[in-house]
Amino acid sequence: MPKLNNSSLRGRGGEEQAAEAVKAAGMEIIARNIRSKYGEIDIVALEGETIVFIEVKAWTSYSMEDLQYSVDLRKQKKIIKTAKYFLSENRKYNKMTVRFDVIFIKNNSITHLASAFTEHV
Repeated sequence: MPKLNNSSLRGRGGEEQAAEAVKAAGMEIIARNIRSKYGEIDIVALEGETIVFIEVKAWTSYSMEDLQYSVDLRKQKKIIKTAKYFLSENRKYNKMTVRFDVIFIKNNSITHLASAFTEHV
């Protein structure tokens, strides 16, 4: 089993916090850490008739503005391609509305940005 560095441990802890926040908001988590050749999605959840792909960012330093810039256009494209991969593998969700959220965690403070970005054409 590979050793985890501080960043990996913080990321995993942040993902756990985010998962608890997602559940508390009434969403059902259907998958975590989805990987494809394009990238990774931290959490996939259902909220009513919407499938929500969630990126989690957990940092102890930097400002909230820096965190927001961490999900730049390049990262968004990777998430979108991975979401398309997930949907191609799980066709029962294909007719659902798709949403991309970002959860920022800094010093145990959680900010959930629903509809943080959309697919760029």
